[in-house]
Amino acid sequence: MATHNAFYAQSGGVTAVINASACGVIEACRRHDDRIGKVYAGHNGIIGALTEDLIDVSQESDEAIAALRHTPGGAFGSCRYKLKDIETHRAQYERLIEVFKAHDIRYFFYNGGGDSADTCLKVSQLSEKLGYPLTAIHVPKTVDNDLPITDNSPGFGSVAKYIATSTREAALDIASMCATSTKVFVLEVMGRHAGWIAAAGALAGNGEGEPPHLVIFPEVAFDREAVMARVDEAVHKYGYCVIVVSEGAHYGDGTFLADSGNTDAFGHRQLGGVAPTLAGMVKQDLGYKYHWAVADYLQRAARHLASKTDVEQAYAVGKHAVELALAGKNAMMPAIKRVSDAPYEWAIEAAPLAEVANREKFMPKEFIREDGFGITEACRRYLSPLIQGEDFPPFENGLPKVAKLKLAKVERRLPDFTL
Repeated sequence: MATHNAFYAQSGGVTAVINASACGVIEACRRHDDRIGKVYAGHNGIIGALTEDLIDVSQESDEAIAALRHTPGGAFGSCRYKLKDIETHRAQYERLIEVFKAHDIRYFFYNGGGDSADTCLKVSQLSEKLGYPLTAIHVPKTVDNDLPITDNSPGFGSVAKYIATSTREAALDIASMCATSTKVFVLEVMGRHAGWIAAAGALAGNGEGEPPHLVIFPEVAFDREAVMARVDEAVHKYGYCVIVVSEGAHYGDGTFLADSGNTDAFGHRQLGGVAPTLAGMVKQDLGYKYHWAVADYLQRAARHLASKTDVEQAYAVGKHAVELALAGKNAMMPAIKRVSDAPYEWAIEAAPLAEVANREKFMPKEFIREDGFGITEACRRYLSPLIQGEDFPPFENGLPKVAKLKLAKVERRLPDFTL
């Protein structure tokens, strides 16, 4: 069979293990050099394809590519840029096909979340309309864990491990000082509409009085009076209160507790600041001394504390994406299927992108405690395997080593294109 080139790009917020997926894709392509020639990476995601800003991955050594497995961030640059509908933005899609034609690219691997799945599906559909054979495979990634069909999303397990660990460690700090100092600690975590990361904070404790004492989910409408009553109760019973709150916490009418009033490139409301907002309520209503923290980028960049399960799954979906493409599958996503909880076993299956794109997976009711402030045992059984195992990066001079790539650019063959 003829040999053609492949395109790989990263999209959206990066994770501690997205580069492990890149490693899986690239190493799998190299193992099939009888079918796949060069691998080109889009510099800054899909923008790299639109502007013909391509990176020649073939110039990277095997050692450098292997090092991606323990390197956080997005090695080739990511972006928040969503292609709009084909009808009104046809020129962008046609430009993609022009670039792919110019560089003999017949395999398209797009590594991202729900919006990226939508882009991958649209590219696949347009390639068919334009008569250019292109195999498009979505490589799943999102810390939010909100992709449908797949049991969990690569990137989530490591964030869950970091948040659970940070909650436990911070709680010990607060507990040791609460008699004369801080009574309430609020940790803000990511999660716009789905409370998976907040739920992971609950893994820090599992018994009467063990923190966190409250978890606030986007799936449960925020009731200020009820929350303050629980905070006050915890302080009186245990001497302190630890709260894990999702950035997407909102009132019953859908208004976010912390909404900047802006939107991002995907059209999502810009959130952030729910921790100080909630801490201010504690001060105003209860008068307790407080501290708050926002995990922010630290939670998704903490490769030094990555879950081994997450690293292995991130690599596996990258590898299987290539295998799906070579098997002639198109507009698909390698999804993780849970085989059993104990012992934890998983496998990879193919999911149609039409069933993935533009759909979100929320915390099911049976995972949220009846009072709305914690997780159930069913949720704990689901979450626990995802944070298991350590996969520490190599260290040098006391700091983790990361991949050093050449990032050699490919010579442009087409006129400039304006986004």
